[in-house]
Amino acid sequence: MTQAPATSSAPSSAPTPDAAGEDEEALVSAVAEPGPGAPDAAHPNTRERILDAALDLFIEQGFDGTSLRQIAEKLGVTKAALYYHFESKEDILLALHMRLHAFGRDALLQMAEGPVTIELWGELLDGLVDQMLAQRKIFLFHERNQAALEKLHREDHDAEHEDFQNKFRQVLGDKAVPFADRVRMAASIGVVFSGLFLSGEAFADETNDDLGEQLRQIIHNVLFG
Repeated sequence: MTQAPATSSAPSSAPTPDAAGEDEEALVSAVAEPGPGAPDAAHPNTRERILDAALDLFIEQGFDGTSLRQIAEKLGVTKAALYYHFESKEDILLALHMRLHAFGRDALLQMAEGPVTIELWGELLDGLVDQMLAQRKIFLFHERNQAALEKLHREDHDAEHEDFQNKFRQVLGDKAVPFADRVRMAASIGVVFSGLFLSGEAFADETNDDLGEQLRQIIHNVLFG
């Protein structure tokens, strides 16, 4: 008599594969960052943390000398977390550059509200100096990565840049404002950008308070004599 084969009580399904073997892209929505309760890749702060980490590395190593893997390792996240927010290293580069544009957006909004007097111009520059001093690393980043930045041409960037230039020309061309005031206004914006942007690393050892005090004094002298 043939004996019936014994049946097994073990489940027939295969074991769930370890997370380390899953496709990296599948981890995007649940990537873990350091610390208990840390935000996942979609958390709004993650994008800015990626940019801050990339900014430090681009300053230290240069754009070409920095990889996406190094940026991810500096944050303690997977590369998938980076890809959630940025498709490439070039996208990160552009996003850092666009932080410069943020300096002028508030000023543009205020200028659109009414006539731009030399007094209002002075107030706008005072706020601009504060914003730029708070982001001084951006100027070192530009100084050390000029070759990479010169290759960037994106429609959104170029359009906003053109808007800034057009508004600047419109304000300086307003015949309702005395000619002498308009010349002083044009010269004062040069003080801000030469003192912070074009100077590169020349004032890197100076504190924000000391540099800000000098810039404000010179701006006041240029505007009001």
